[in-house]
Amino acid sequence: MLFSKRIREALQQCEYTQKELAEMLNIRESNITNWKKGENCPSLEVLYKLCLLLDESADYLLGLEDESGARITSKYSIGTIHNNGKIEMH
Repeated sequence: MLFSKRIREALQQCEYTQKELAEMLNIRESNITNWKKGENCPSLEVLYKLCLLLDESADYLLGLEDESGARITSKYSIGTIHNNGKIEMH
């Protein structure tokens, strides 16, 4: 599941409005709109704060775990990992 879908779901259940969340994160409201559209993702710093405010794990929002917290991907499911550490996405 994509970040955009999970962030939309989390925001629907959130006690804050999108405007309030943007103010607390010190970002523009349009940034949140863009996340929901899948046009971009938050920085690590903003993602950290977002997880705290939404009471969600980053792994869940990023699609690395399911609703129960179980891991749903492995290092081998994203692509080929080369000896130089680079990942070739599939």
